[in-house]
Amino acid sequence: MSWQNKIDLGLQQRREAAAYRRRQVNDGANGRWLQTGVQQYLNFSSNDYLGLSQDPAVIAAWQQGAQRYGVGSGGSGHVTGYSLPHAQLEQQLADWLGYPRALLFISGFAANQAVLTALTAADDRILADKLSHASLLEAAAHSPAQLRRFAHNQPDSLQKLLNKPCSGQTLVVTEGVFSMDGDSAPLAAIQQHTAAAGGWLLVDDAHGIGVRGAAGRGSCELQGVKPELLVVTFGKAFGLSGAAVLCQEPVAEYLLQYARHLIYSTAMPPAQACALQAALLRIQQGDDLRQLLQQRITQFRCGAADLPLQLGASETAIQPLLVGDNQQTVALAEQLRTAGLWVTAIRPPTVPPGGARLRITLSAAHQSEDIDRLLEVLYGVSR
Repeated sequence: MSWQNKIDLGLQQRREAAAYRRRQVNDGANGRWLQTGVQQYLNFSSNDYLGLSQDPAVIAAWQQGAQRYGVGSGGSGHVTGYSLPHAQLEQQLADWLGYPRALLFISGFAANQAVLTALTAADDRILADKLSHASLLEAAAHSPAQLRRFAHNQPDSLQKLLNKPCSGQTLVVTEGVFSMDGDSAPLAAIQQHTAAAGGWLLVDDAHGIGVRGAAGRGSCELQGVKPELLVVTFGKAFGLSGAAVLCQEPVAEYLLQYARHLIYSTAMPPAQACALQAALLRIQQGDDLRQLLQQRITQFRCGAADLPLQLGASETAIQPLLVGDNQQTVALAEQLRTAGLWVTAIRPPTVPPGGARLRITLSAAHQSEDIDRLLEVLYGVSR
């Protein structure tokens, strides 16, 4: 098969499965609104859970950082790219989350790839929740370690894998809040099983940090768990982008020596680190925003209880409405868009076959009337 035939076949298969992805140019998006050309939509697809992407203090911090440091870092953190704002942000994150060290990465994807590939060897094993994010599963598959997956959020399934012999080290991988279902991992039970087997636990809390736990410290704080490796990302509640790995001092030094995604990538702009410091301060003081978000979640779930579509068992800002059929899911998303609501249709392979859904995400930036409008249209289109 030629390159062209391979590409044509792959594209044809995605179209026939109603799984073809298209990007949409927008002229501005935040936790509440999305603008495309002259059309404005209520935005229910953003991960900007606290609306901080539009926070005046965060924007001002980025502007001030750009004026002082410019708009780029100029190199890898191992060369010239590690600035005072980077060092300050790492220390602030470490203090906030109770770890000796934090290391900044350009994205959550890069952080997960770096940690799993740098720490593991051929005789090690990675035991990952079956529904872990693609960045975790891909990193595990590309690592030298053996990958095994346990049933989603089932500590007993994990225990069965842990009972099997391993000549090397064991790294258990899960998320705090899962991005497609919005459900939370039973972290306390997972950590208990992992520790008893002498393994380490990595928790990716991309969708929990900032919105769960005391002062927004996330899913681990909420469940009284402190994993050996905690990954937090800044593209959700922080309203920006990037990520950090929280760990012990020797682990941080090891990653500085061996994590290729850290060594060979240009560091995030110092101005971005300045903005992240401002976002962190807002999160630490953000009980008002978290309370608003919880009100919107409660309002939606109460209002959606009688929908003919199955509402996922999520207590978080991620509220999936399960449809099943790809084409029906796309059609529903188009009907919502016609009504001025931006809701994304999520289809395989992002979710398992038969798991197509409308992935609704809520924000503290939403108003009560926004939720009422969403519910009104959903009842109309799903009859």
